[in-house]
Amino acid sequence: MCFVCGEENPLSLHAKFYETDEGELVGIFETGEQHQSYPGRVHGGVSAAILDEIIGRSAMIIDPDMWGVTVELTTKYRRPVPYGRPITARGRITREQSRMFEGTGEIVLDDGTVAVEAKGRYLKLPLESINQSDDNDVAEEMRADTRPMPRTLEIGSCR
Repeated sequence: MCFVCGEENPLSLHAKFYETDEGELVGIFETGEQHQSYPGRVHGGVSAAILDEIIGRSAMIIDPDMWGVTVELTTKYRRPVPYGRPITARGRITREQSRMFEGTGEIVLDDGTVAVEAKGRYLKLPLESINQSDDNDVAEEMRADTRPMPRTLEIGSCR
């Protein structure tokens, strides 16, 4: 039922995540009219949620059982993000410490323009300490998507 990646949540962004060979995480997000602020534009809070998710999940590239819990997130809005088409975001870790990490991310428009960028600090927590459910399928759903990345995306090599 997650707002960002929940498959069964009708208001979800139905996010799918892919690791790249360059050590980044790429996310594909489905936005619709329910995610708008001004007509034709994704709400800024939704854009922030997308970037928070992509940066926080980047920890799983280093350790598949690790998750990032947000301590601080700063966003910079450069262009409107349209809804009704897949939104692409990229995230990466820029600094790692024993209990914390820092990362950056951006939402990239179809023409390659960066629409929104963010940087944040995250507390590292094991996935099992965040997953309050006894259902192991829930933990698996939180991991990076294993399906191949769509060929229409030109973001580098993905696994």
